[in-house]
Formats: sequence, C-alpha cells, structure tokens
Amino acid sequence: MSKSKLTLGSIAILAVASTLIGQAPKKGKGPGILQPQMVAETGSYSKPHGKLGEKPSEPWSATTVGAAVDRQTNPGKIVTVVGEILDFSCYLQIGKHGEKHRACAQKCFTAGQPIGLLAADGTMYMLMEEEHDPRRDGLTDFRKAAVEHASHIMEVTGTLSQHGGYSALYVHGYLKK
Repeated sequence: MSKSKLTLGSIAILAVASTLIGQAPKKGKGPGILQPQMVAETGSYSKPHGKLGEKPSEPWSATTVGAAVDRQTNPGKIVTVVGEILDFSCYLQIGKHGEKHRACAQKCFTAGQPIGLLAADGTMYMLMEEEHDPRRDGLTDFRKAAVEHASHIMEVTGTLSQHGGYSALYVHGYLKK
C-alpha cells in the first residue's frame, strides 16, 4: 500500500472518529431513549398527562425509618420527575415502550413485573411505593395506578434513592383505604 493511501486512510479514520466523538452525549445527559420510534401518545414531557405521588414533608415515612437498620435510612431526597410509565423488564430487555406496548406493560404490571419511569433524556427509575411495611404487607395500591397509566407520560413525585448505578423513586401516598 502506498504512503499516500495510508495517509488518506488515516485522515478518513480521524475524520470519522472526530465526528463520532462530537456526537457523544454531553456530560450530565442521560443515555438516550431506546427504540425512539415507539412513542407514548398520552401526555408529553412538556405537558404530562397527570401526577402520581404526594410530596411528603420528609423523604422517608415512619415505617421506612422503623424498618431501617438501626433506624438509619439510606440517603434519599424528594424529587419530581416527568417520564413515561413503562414496563422496566420489557424496556431493558427489548426496548419496548409507548402506546403500542401498553397492553403488554399492563399485563406485566399485573403479574408483578417492575414498574419504571423513563425520563426524556433516557434516564430510568424503578418506581415503588415508599411506605415500607404497607408495601411489604400488600396494603398499597400504587400498582393499580401504574396499570392505569402504563405508557402515559406523567409527573411523578417521590423519594429518590440511588446506589451502584441504580435509581429508584419511592412514591408516597398509595396506602389502601
């Protein structure tokens, strides 16, 4: 191979690499949404369909503090996130979400599969009821709200807890009456 072909090849590789580097996500941005052609049709990231969760006065409820090791909870902060309610398992496994996946997500939620929230930047949150003992004892009904709002873009308020690359949003206010 001639020196000029090698030089041109090297320049071409550098040009492609610099273009790809320029397209990499900027620091602080989420990973992007899998299968963006699958869309939620109810609500939008700028105008959510509705709200889930009550804003608590403290990050953790009394039952969570009581259940914590030495009554010391892990760190948590109250946040509000707008995102699509989706089936965490199907999304991570095959990228499915949006209106076309709604019926499957509803079946999965009913069968006990994990509930997720997909933010506009692709950040994923696992959604769970916050109140520890009632959640454990089946005395909450957040799962019913998730079934109803599968594939809808909602505003969700709860306590954010993160560890080891995982993010969970514990939603307050779904104690059965």
